[in-house]
Amino acid sequence: MLLKVVLFAYSQSIVSSRGIERACREHITFIALSGDSAPHFAPKEIPLGDTTIAAFVSGLGDDIAKLFAQVLYLCDRQGLIGREMFAIDGVKLPSNASKAKSGTRADFERQAAKLESAAQTMLARHRENDTLPSEPGLDEKAQRRIARLQDDAAQLRHWLTANPEDRKGAKGSIRKSNRTDNQSAKMATSKGVIQGYTGVAAVDDWHQIIVEAQAHGTGSEQELLLPIIQATQAMRTDQTLITADAGYHSEANITALAEQEIPALVADTGMRKRDERFKDQGKYKALPDPLYDKAHPKKTAGHYRPKDFDYDPEAGTCRCPAGKSLYQNGANCHHNGHLAVKFHGALRDCGPCTQRDKCLRKPDTTKTRQVSFFRGKVADGKVSYTDLMKRAIDSERGRALYGGRFATVEPVFGNIRHNKGLDRFTLRGQKKVDTQWKLFCLVHNIEKLAHHGYAQ
Repeated sequence: MLLKVVLFAYSQSIVSSRGIERACREHITFIALSGDSAPHFAPKEIPLGDTTIAAFVSGLGDDIAKLFAQVLYLCDRQGLIGREMFAIDGVKLPSNASKAKSGTRADFERQAAKLESAAQTMLARHRENDTLPSEPGLDEKAQRRIARLQDDAAQLRHWLTANPEDRKGAKGSIRKSNRTDNQSAKMATSKGVIQGYTGVAAVDDWHQIIVEAQAHGTGSEQELLLPIIQATQAMRTDQTLITADAGYHSEANITALAEQEIPALVADTGMRKRDERFKDQGKYKALPDPLYDKAHPKKTAGHYRPKDFDYDPEAGTCRCPAGKSLYQNGANCHHNGHLAVKFHGALRDCGPCTQRDKCLRKPDTTKTRQVSFFRGKVADGKVSYTDLMKRAIDSERGRALYGGRFATVEPVFGNIRHNKGLDRFTLRGQKKVDTQWKLFCLVHNIEKLAHHGYAQ
């Protein structure tokens, strides 16, 4: 009964447990679904159990995965899954966690020490003023403030004891922990920085059925690609194409897909720059909204850059902005896997030059200017899997196939976020958030079944 109530509530954009409880008292459809039993959301006087809405959703756990698989089986039996292309993408949503309580263990150590020091300072001042006349009620206020500082410091110390190590990323780097929900993550979005989770979905291109859904407490999409592809193994065929945007691109991911012989088109960050169809995209971009644009203003170069030099690749000559000729210092220099031509200025020209401040970062210690012009990658006979992916996605067939990704997965997120009202996760902990994300994706798949005549 509770499952019916929760699924119907999510389909009607009612996300909170309190909203569902109120609907079960006031909405005729909810009253019928619940048998007029008026399930409560989780009142303090009643211990959390299987009858409360919040505890029911939180405790579904592994059961929701089985239910998700059963609905997928019905979708497959109805012919709604084509297995021609699975489009993978994710959406970052805030969760029930405080962004202000994020930091590393070192940050929390400093905060605790600062609170304890402030409490000790106030105590010492309070003892000094004990003999002096004071305003009535002032001592009580000071004591309350000292107690609050000590309590906050004690909470920090307790958390540090319970969590002896920092969170680590996929590459071993330290990630910020969160004292409200340590499995959530601080993530950058187009609307600013949030504390939450990434909901990932793999969507079939025939009828936009979600074949796999996962929620993870990380903003790095690269480390989420292979796990979700592995989870779709039972649904895929050898010819099923995987498509994903540039956020999932990395040499390690592309290599793993190639070694496992999984057909895939994963865009790289320069894909649109190479596509002639997007050469005029700049004029269609809206002006930045000052209320939401969090990007830092671009810094203009304060010194001369290689593009400011007059370089003639055919003649092999180079002139600086002051009009002086530079001498070639190497025609086939290797730098990070790229070939470069290097030039340097003569001491007799650079020494007395009046533009040293604009040309050199350290004009007091650097004698002459050096500049390099790159000519492409080193021809070592090896072709990376990233280069092969670029060729595949830049081909006419690759562009046509990849073009279907956007129309496959983005409407699904639009339905879940706008129509179903999931603008934030209401639970804490990766497992519980994953359950809520699967429930919303389950509602999406059930609606697809209903719209294609399963009810009849």
